[in-house]
Amino acid sequence: MENWPGIFEIQSEEEFLEWSLRIFRFQYANTLVYREFCDYIKVSTPQSLEEIPFLPISFFKTHRILHKEKQAQFLFKSSGTTGMVRSVHPVAHPEIYEESFLRTYEDQIGPLKEQVILALLPSYLEQGESSLVYMVDRLVKETQSELSGFVLHELKEVKLRYEAALSSGKKVVIFGVSYALLDLAEQGIDLSQAVILETGGMKGRRKELTKKELHEVLKSGLGVSFIASEYGMTELFSQAYALSDGVFQFPKWMKATLVEVNDPLSPLTKEKTGAINIIDLANVYSCSFIATQDLGRISPKGLELMGRFDFADTRGCNLMVQ
Repeated sequence: MENWPGIFEIQSEEEFLEWSLRIFRFQYANTLVYREFCDYIKVSTPQSLEEIPFLPISFFKTHRILHKEKQAQFLFKSSGTTGMVRSVHPVAHPEIYEESFLRTYEDQIGPLKEQVILALLPSYLEQGESSLVYMVDRLVKETQSELSGFVLHELKEVKLRYEAALSSGKKVVIFGVSYALLDLAEQGIDLSQAVILETGGMKGRRKELTKKELHEVLKSGLGVSFIASEYGMTELFSQAYALSDGVFQFPKWMKATLVEVNDPLSPLTKEKTGAINIIDLANVYSCSFIATQDLGRISPKGLELMGRFDFADTRGCNLMVQ
C-alpha cells in the first residue's frame, strides 16, 4: 500500500472509516493469518467499523503476522517475566512506526527539541528487541540534548540531569517502567517540575499495585500533582497518552471500541465497561484490528483503562486498575 502516508492526514470520522475499510481489504488479501481468521468467522466484506473482525492479540505469540510478500527488517518482542512466551511483531517498514510515535508524542506531550527525556527502562533494555526502547531511543535523539538518555540504576544521576535541564530552560520528561519509578520515588528527590510518564508493570520486581495506588505513591514521593501514562504495546505501532485526568487520548489514525467480554462479536454502548478492541491503521503490513484482552470504558473524554481479563497474561504496559 504505497499511499500509507495518507493515514496520518485523517481529519474526520468518514475518512477514518474509509481508510479502515481500505486497509481491511488490503490485509484480508495479504495478511494470510488474518484472512484465515476472518474466513473462520465468516466475515469478508464488512461495511462498517462494527463489522470488521478483530484478531485476538494472542495470535502474535503463535503466528507470524505479516504481509505475505514482505520481509521483516527486524522483530519487536514483548516484555514478560521469565518463561513467558513473548509476542512477536515483524517490522517491514520501521519508518511507519517512527512517523506514528513521533507525531503522537509531539502532539500530546510537546515539542521534543524543548525537552530533556530521561528513560528508566532497565528490564526492557535487558530483554532486548523492545518496541518501547526503539521508540524512546529515537525520542531521546530528537531532543538533541546531551542530558537526555537512558538511566539504568544510577538514580542520583536523574537529579543531576533534571536540575541541569531546568537551568537550561528545558522541560523534563521522565519516562519509566513502574518499578523503576518507585525506586526513584523512594530516594526522596523533588522532581515537581518534571512530567512523570509511566509505562509498564512491575516485571516481577515488586508487588503489583493498582494504578491508583501506584500513582498516589509516585505523586507523594516525587512531589508532582499527577502521573501521566502511556498506552502502547508490541502488537501496535501507535500509542495513546493520559495526562492529568487519567483518560487516554488517541491519534486520529487510532481508535478504541468496546465489545461484550463474553461475546466479542457484540459491540457495547459507551459508558459501559467492556473488552477493548483497537484499530491502529499504522499496522499497515501486519494487522490493524486487534482484540487486546484489556478492559475499559469509553467516555466523552476518551478511554479509561479498567484492567485485564482474569485469564489474560499479565502484560507490562497495562497495570491492574480498580
